[in-house]
Amino acid sequence: MRPPLSSPPPSLWRDTDFRRLWAGQTASQLGEHTTLVVLPLFAVLTLDAGAGQLGVLRAVGQAPILLLSLLAGAWVDRWRARTVMVLTDAARAVALGAAAVAGLLGLLGLPALFVVAFTVGALSVLFDVAYQASLVRMVRRDQLVRGNSALEGSRSAAQIGGPALGGALVSLLSAPVAAAAGALFFAVSFVSLRRIRRPESAPEPVAPVPERPEHAAPVRGRIREGLRFVAGNAWLRAVCLASAAFQLSFAATMTVYLLFLPRELHLTGATVGLALAATGPGALLGSVLAARLPGRLGHGVVLVSAAVLGNGALLCVPALHGSSTATILALLAVNFVFGTFSQLVNVTVMSVRQAVTPDGMQGRAAATITFVGMGFTPLGSLLGGLLAQEWGLRTGLLVTAAGMMLSPVLMAASPLAGLGRVLPDSRKEPRHTE
Repeated sequence: MRPPLSSPPPSLWRDTDFRRLWAGQTASQLGEHTTLVVLPLFAVLTLDAGAGQLGVLRAVGQAPILLLSLLAGAWVDRWRARTVMVLTDAARAVALGAAAVAGLLGLLGLPALFVVAFTVGALSVLFDVAYQASLVRMVRRDQLVRGNSALEGSRSAAQIGGPALGGALVSLLSAPVAAAAGALFFAVSFVSLRRIRRPESAPEPVAPVPERPEHAAPVRGRIREGLRFVAGNAWLRAVCLASAAFQLSFAATMTVYLLFLPRELHLTGATVGLALAATGPGALLGSVLAARLPGRLGHGVVLVSAAVLGNGALLCVPALHGSSTATILALLAVNFVFGTFSQLVNVTVMSVRQAVTPDGMQGRAAATITFVGMGFTPLGSLLGGLLAQEWGLRTGLLVTAAGMMLSPVLMAASPLAGLGRVLPDSRKEPRHTE
């Protein structure tokens, strides 16, 4: 149960259990972001995968978002979120450890990469839904923004270390060593989360099923409840639409981007990792800004303006040529700006979603938005590979990056744009917010 609101909120950093949650989240995200770079770079640099093959690899890793998100939400709303997080950490460590051994034995080809990518992706879907629900069950409502800022800051720290470490290990040592590093991070997260001592109560049901205990409710019925709740809330509907537009275009952009940097700009694996890692410091700054700016400028203003600035920055990348120092510095600047404003959007959207959702619906609401928003990423990855193959890397990157600007347009035309400085309440319907 979350603490009551009768007293001023204590500092989250004085809470030992929250610090353990934060540390475990940081290690888990570091393992995830290392793996997201290791597998594509292994395919491109070692197995000489083409644009189509890379698109398929990324789509396979993202397919669990579409296949499992709704089930994950229903499961998390029945189970203790920390149990889900611990089990998925352990399973990802085992999967990547097996990949490292297979790589050392020379058996890690494209089919094996597909299996590893799908397994890690499926487990990451469960973990990501669970950690969002875990925070809501641990802290007070008036601590949500700062709690999300801290946890999203941990994800930002992973974005700093993960791509750089993954790219360096693949380039300087080998893909098996990089996979082993990812397994180690998941093991560290497992240990940290296991040390949380505060009991986690099972979530309270939102609407009990007549003549049937909540724990016995059919999974399909619980999924339908989540879908109806999100579809019936104007704020959450807008989040779904904007997220779907962003994730489709971003997945396509990143597929072309991972080919554009080494093949068009002739950057090494380590330099690619460094360029991608620049989003991390920007995301850290975005997390800090997210704890302050929405309360001063208004949540709607922050959402729309940050999406325009962050997504628009990637439109500069197709204009770059060669592997000169100026090109690398420009890439670092673009990724820093993108990381800053994208993280500002992420934290603000998550806080809005948590504020307007009852406790017993948190897992299903998060999973439904993930399903709708990120369910298009496999299609986006395939589309990016197709555009790069048919139109060329530079044109394909320009088209996919331009598509990302649809997301702020949809937010500007929705009730999200009218959100004020105070978070809405889950008991109120979305109206014109001052």
